[in-house]
Amino acid sequence: MTLLSSGAVRDRCNRLLALGLDGELPHFTVDLDRLPAVAARVIEVTRRRYPDFAVPLRSCWRLFEAGGVDRWDMLAGARGFADVREMGRTAFDLAILAGLTGAEPGPDWIYREEVTGLPLARAEGLAVATLAMLAGGFFSAAPADPLRADAHALMRLDLAELAEGFQAGAANPLDGLAARAALLTRLGEATGLRPDLFASADEPRPGGLFDLLLDEATQGPLPASRLLDLLQDGLAPVLPGSLTLDGLGLGDTGRHPRLVTGDATTGLVPLHMRLQAIAWSLVEPLAWAGLEVCDLDGLTGLADADTAGLFLDGGVLALRDPAAAAGPHAPDAELVVEWRALSVALLDRLAAHLRADMGATADTLPIGCILEGGTAAAGRQIAREKRPDGAPALAILREGTVF
Repeated sequence: MTLLSSGAVRDRCNRLLALGLDGELPHFTVDLDRLPAVAARVIEVTRRRYPDFAVPLRSCWRLFEAGGVDRWDMLAGARGFADVREMGRTAFDLAILAGLTGAEPGPDWIYREEVTGLPLARAEGLAVATLAMLAGGFFSAAPADPLRADAHALMRLDLAELAEGFQAGAANPLDGLAARAALLTRLGEATGLRPDLFASADEPRPGGLFDLLLDEATQGPLPASRLLDLLQDGLAPVLPGSLTLDGLGLGDTGRHPRLVTGDATTGLVPLHMRLQAIAWSLVEPLAWAGLEVCDLDGLTGLADADTAGLFLDGGVLALRDPAAAAGPHAPDAELVVEWRALSVALLDRLAAHLRADMGATADTLPIGCILEGGTAAAGRQIAREKRPDGAPALAILREGTVF
């Protein structure tokens, strides 16, 4: 099994959870007796946010609806796409851009939307800013066709202009701005190098991946894991990370010495949060085109700071050294890798609790809906209860690429 797959993520995270349940991990203990209370909190939050329990998937499309304004619908309506391929390419461009730029911006950054006047923070602000830049042609090398992100424009991306697009500066600091710019530049390079994956009708662009999937879907439903496989194939060089195996970059993969496999992959813990988040966001544009994505739980849950914080603040996880919460810790630190991996595995346990309580199945309540319903909102809620500023349960360095 390749370490770039979602199956490898689930397998290795569950191996670390098994070690945690046996008390053999260096940084955290695990108490599954606390999981039902956490599940009850997630259900309560979900029912408040979605009273009819028609919960959509966790994706960038929810972020574009911040403040009750459906910005994508307005943009698509104004454009009047000529056909489903044109719509799909633009939607994929936007989802991939938003996914790569969506790491935590820091506590002091705010995006003030020009049209609505809304002040938007965190992931919502980043997503809406990215959509506004796309709408303004920031990522297009073709002035007559602004709603696109093509390889040439991405490779020529200017840091000062990106800062202006995000309204970032000394008075409005955005953590990891240069790292976000580097991700987008590498996205342009990777897109240009793989016309077999990203070529659309004219030139390479991230949204060209839609054409490939549209053609594949004529053979039947697309497994969700296929979306991640294609993203890994084309975008693995975009993501930072120094770990390689047989010359292949491993992307969002960390090290943990307690995970022993007896082969060349020993100690390696894949997580792939950023690309899995993008994969979740590709499901809906495919559905708009009439294409079915099946086996959504082929992807794993996402251990973002809020969801992973839910397990820590909820007592399912406990730090052996409580002082370690203050950090800040690098995203690839052993303690953080352990925390994220345990959280991914615990999300599967949490999903089982929720489905049993609600008479649901993985088909009717996939883990992507549990995340949206869900876990991040419950994590933010409990963080506010425990800390006046609502700070995350564990302090992580925000470098603009992972968290």
